[in-house]
Amino acid sequence: MAAFTYPLGTADLLDELFPPAELANPDVGLTNRESVIAHYTRNSLEADGFTSAAVTVRKSDERYWVELSADQSEAALSLFARHHQRLLAPQAAGKAVIGRELLKEFGVWNPMEGYPVNSDKDDGLCKWHLFPPLGLNVMAQKGLLLMHYPPWQVLQQGTFLKCMTMHRWDTVLRASGIPDDEVSFFRTIVDVNPIAAPGAGQSEYPNDYFPIMMASGFFDGPPERNYIRTMLNLYLNGPNATGQRHTLPLLVCGSPLYDPQAPGWFRVAYKDVMKKDANGTPETPVLQVGKVRISPDDPRETPYMISNHMIAAGVTGKCSDHPKKIPDIRMYEAQDLVAASFLYEYAKDPDIEPEKARSRACLRWFGNSKAEGPPAPPDARDAQVICALAQMDLFYCAGPPPHPKFSFEEAMKRCAGADNAPCGCQIAPPPGPKNSMKQAQT
Repeated sequence: MAAFTYPLGTADLLDELFPPAELANPDVGLTNRESVIAHYTRNSLEADGFTSAAVTVRKSDERYWVELSADQSEAALSLFARHHQRLLAPQAAGKAVIGRELLKEFGVWNPMEGYPVNSDKDDGLCKWHLFPPLGLNVMAQKGLLLMHYPPWQVLQQGTFLKCMTMHRWDTVLRASGIPDDEVSFFRTIVDVNPIAAPGAGQSEYPNDYFPIMMASGFFDGPPERNYIRTMLNLYLNGPNATGQRHTLPLLVCGSPLYDPQAPGWFRVAYKDVMKKDANGTPETPVLQVGKVRISPDDPRETPYMISNHMIAAGVTGKCSDHPKKIPDIRMYEAQDLVAASFLYEYAKDPDIEPEKARSRACLRWFGNSKAEGPPAPPDARDAQVICALAQMDLFYCAGPPPHPKFSFEEAMKRCAGADNAPCGCQIAPPPGPKNSMKQAQT
């Protein structure tokens, strides 16, 4: 077992970027800022594939020092440390603090503080806290998700992995064929609003305080506060970005039917190179692909795909008479599987053109290269996979904790006996509203 020690950063900055221990549930076991930093750093080590990982943090000379140990080599730990320092530096995640201070200066930081978020008592009062991508990959990511904001649940549970968004995305990744030991490399997130807030209905309830304007105005702009582009560039150009022409691939997650803020920011930020509709208006429909340079002088382009929000199928998906478009559950599942497959195409060929990667994924899950018509996978098992995911999203238990009624294996068995028709009479959900999924967003 190897060990490596390094200074992570100054206490004045890291005390802003890492949440206080008292915001976590007692069972997480956090007692002070050192334990918080150690906890999230250990999560990142595990996400990056380090085994038997242990982390100790101490504060000295107004800096936090981190000692890592794991079964991997000292060189591997040193590489992790360098990337960890870069991500949490004043010139990277530290730019989020500038955005927050500007929000406070303008009097728009948590304007509903102290008032109930909505009618759901579990959501409690409206609370915000700065939260960059803590506990996720530091260097082993093979793709990146651009999303809206992290749910407050992450601070409470000390991990992204227990929220329903990640539970479902893990299932989709595995269902698309990504091996279990690689799944953790495809769930790294950059949020256009790095602010943890109540995640159950916050962006849907009548006063949406995380609009596109917030991301563009406070976390993008001149170099001192271009948080979003800086974090994208750091993650997209990690060690697994081995393409000559391309960075790692990017999924821009959200659609007009559910949580469209990340694609909205993307559309505004890259309007000059976005594809245009017949009127010349930049657009970001689901499954659109293309390439952008995150910053104008970047040497490599970033291949991207617009995708649904990872939890959208579970919240708004349903059986309908229109399987060619969402919110039909079959279309949702096929589109989400295309998105996962798109990322995996780049793990196999980092310089593949995005149109070709999309075409391959669509041929697999739709039976044609353009995702036209209802999903019709050529492979019978792939048709069963779409059915199984639909069954998991259609039959949902509110909890506690919220969870699909059927496991993936159980759903596959149900579909095998029903001609892979999730909305057929044999296994269709009963009429009326389904048990609503807790809208755990990110």
